[in-house]
Amino acid sequence: MNRLYTKLGQYWYPEGPLARTHPFLITMMPFSFAYGAIVALRNQLFDRGILKQVKLSCPVISIGNITAGGTGKTPMTILTANGLKAHGFRPAVLSRGYGGRLTTSGNVVSAGARTLLSPEEAGDEPVLIAGAAPGIPVLTGPDRGVSGRLAIEKFGADVLVLDDAFQHRQLFRDVNIVLFDEDRPFGNGRLLPAGPLREPPTALNRADIIVETGIARGEKGRKKPARHNKIPSFRARYQPLDIIQGNDHQILPPEALQGKKIYAFTGIAGPNKFRATLEELGATIIKFLAFPDHYFYKQDDVQAITGEAKALNAEMVITTEKDGVKLLNYQDFYRTIVILRVGFRMDPEERTFLDTLTKLLKR
Repeated sequence: MNRLYTKLGQYWYPEGPLARTHPFLITMMPFSFAYGAIVALRNQLFDRGILKQVKLSCPVISIGNITAGGTGKTPMTILTANGLKAHGFRPAVLSRGYGGRLTTSGNVVSAGARTLLSPEEAGDEPVLIAGAAPGIPVLTGPDRGVSGRLAIEKFGADVLVLDDAFQHRQLFRDVNIVLFDEDRPFGNGRLLPAGPLREPPTALNRADIIVETGIARGEKGRKKPARHNKIPSFRARYQPLDIIQGNDHQILPPEALQGKKIYAFTGIAGPNKFRATLEELGATIIKFLAFPDHYFYKQDDVQAITGEAKALNAEMVITTEKDGVKLLNYQDFYRTIVILRVGFRMDPEERTFLDTLTKLLKR
């Protein structure tokens, strides 16, 4: 499925008006109409109460989007969970655990102190969240009602943060945070599979907070985030935090990439954002290799990257934090690479975002 999304991306985000009439997209349109009819019917059944929602004993926050692909849901989940903890809440994060082999619900990735499951078991994003949100339980499973009850009963959670759950309407949520990419919010404007939309843009009416995400560049003179039907709106910028050397875990400032000849690789949904961030930091990219989202690296991949980086005389081999958690099994290789850690900077400031969120929780 990830390879399919990678291939479809060239049609979903076309470089010109003629690309919208590509024969492939025309062929896909009947499937998009059928998909749209199913989505509309499902939403109507939930809106009318015919399909019932499970309501848990504490507030639930959903973080999601209306497109297939990366809009920054994981860094937003981390920011939200850590922010709630700083405000005196006892949050827990619930994830579907996409890409992990565990199919049951209530899998405890972290009880708050340390990571208990591997990326292969729980998925790469839950493991990344567990490492970036210390003291916060992280659980996975397709039935988030089961995971949520366990988080409340076992860990005393008083607010639940759902990663990638805007379409997961089986569980009642008190606040919907919806993200979209500022540069290409709806792609070609078509529903899956002819376009990237999981739902039509009118689904934004279900949102309680909207966040436009993008790369931190050229901020001078930019207008404030657009408002959508009086819904509180924010802008979030990917903010390079630091780079971590795999050999000794030394932490360097992002500016250490300035002028360096780097070999970059990643398996995330928005690889171009990673590339743009590296370019903004002044790195010279001699090779950029994009794998499908949630890709689990094999020995052949590691050997190929090592050999090519050496042949190209790369000064650094760099990847993302999400990729890094899946490379710990290849310790010899891990010691030769550096990891770029990225977070979010909010506009208006993070404090305003968290104040808005906590007010909505108290409605």
